Amino acid sequence: MSNDQYPMSNENKIYRILDANINRAMEGIRVAEEVVRFILEDKKLTRKLKALRGDLKRTVNQIPKKKLLSARNSLFDVGGKLYTKEEKSRKSIKSIFKSNIKRAQEAVRVLEEFIKLIDPKLGKSFKNIRFNLYEIEKQSEVKIVRVKLQPVVA
Repeated sequence: MSNDQYPMSNENKIYRILDANINRAMEGIRVAEEVVRFILEDKKLTRKLKALRGDLKRTVNQIPKKKLLSARNSLFDVGGKLYTKEEKSRKSIKSIFKSNIKRAQEAVRVLEEFIKLIDPKLGKSFKNIRFNLYEIEKQSEVKIVRVKLQPVVA
């Protein structure tokens, strides 16, 4: 069965973009949070990322969940099977943190833009979250550079 058999309205396509980027942002923040919590053991940064994830959840909860879920189409996502060279391996803890904090920032930017078509007042909330992610990235950079953990290859 192809995606052509399930035509989507433009509204559903917007909700699909929102849904995918909500997931991407939450996942990216969670990975970054795990690095600062378990690798850096930095209570302050862990608290900031956890709070930011909570802010994102509260903002996202203002978007109709039913519309997000009904627009989800994971099985037929043309990008779902793509796996880039960068995704296949990681060189260091820093590369894990960096790729995930960037993923979260980019996803929140997409949310900030596309939510304006559905509920413009939420755009500012996503912008605030994005700028907080930039600041956390900056604060983490110095500490992550010092981490010497490398991948364990069996």
